Amino acid sequence: MAIDPTRFCINRKIAPRLSLEAFFQLVQRLGLNKVELRNDMPGGSVTDDLSVDQLRALTDRYQIDIVTINALYPFNRIDDDLLERAEALLQTAQQIGARALVMCPLNEGVVLSPQQTQAAMQQLAPRFAHYGIQGLVEPLGFPVSSLRSGVETQQLIAAAGVPFKLLLDTFHHHLFEEAEQTFSTDIDVTQIGLVHLSGVEDRRPTAELTDEERIMLSDKDVLKSVEQVRRLERLGYKGIYAFEPFSSQLNSWTPAETERQIRHSIELLQA
Repeated sequence: MAIDPTRFCINRKIAPRLSLEAFFQLVQRLGLNKVELRNDMPGGSVTDDLSVDQLRALTDRYQIDIVTINALYPFNRIDDDLLERAEALLQTAQQIGARALVMCPLNEGVVLSPQQTQAAMQQLAPRFAHYGIQGLVEPLGFPVSSLRSGVETQQLIAAAGVPFKLLLDTFHHHLFEEAEQTFSTDIDVTQIGLVHLSGVEDRRPTAELTDEERIMLSDKDVLKSVEQVRRLERLGYKGIYAFEPFSSQLNSWTPAETERQIRHSIELLQA
C-alpha cells in the first residue's frame, strides 16, 4: 500500500517513560509530525509539568501537530464529575492546539442503552462546539463494554444529530464478535475520524485479550491490522492512522527500539 507518511501518527502510550520533549524528538527523527497526547500517563496530566506556553513552544520547535487528547471516560455516563472533566479536557485541547478529544464508553460490565449513549452525545456536543474541538467516539470491543460496535457508533452519532466521528481501533474491532457482519456494507469511511493500530501475537481466546497483549504490528498479528488497513484503503478511507500499543513491554523499550518498532510497522503497511 502506498500510504502517505503524513497520515501516520504516534500515540504517546508507545513511549511511557519519555518526557514530552523526548517524545517529540523521537517523532521528528522518524520523519513524522503527528501525535496523540494522553491524560493517563505517569505524569498525571496531558502536559506533564509543563505550562501551556512551554508545551506550545515545544510543538513549534519540533513542528508537532497534536491530533487528539485521549480520553474522556466514560462519556456515556453523564454526571457532574464527567462534565467537569470534559470541560477541563476541552479547555486544555483548545489551549495546546489539539484538534480532537477521544471519547470512550463505560467499560465496566454495566449495560447502558443506546438511547443513553445517544443522549450523552447530544449533551456533550455543544461543549465540543464551544471550544472548536472535534469529538471522536471510540467503541471498545471488550465484552464488558457498553458500546462495542463501530457501525452502531456511527448510527448513534447520526441519530443524535451531532458532528462527532468514529474512532476505529483495530484491536477493539477484532474483539467484537459481530464486527465483521455488516462492516464492509454499513461503515461510512468518510465519517471515520481516526484509526488506532496495534498488534497482538498472543493466541489466547479473543474474549480473554486485554490491553496488556497489545504491541506493534507484525506478521504474526492475530488482529490482522495490516489487512484491516488494506480494506479501509479500498473503501476509500483517507484519514490518519495512529499507532497505539499498550503492553507493559513498552516500559522497557529504549528510544531506539521504539523507533525500530514504528519503522517496522510502517514498512508492513507500505508493503
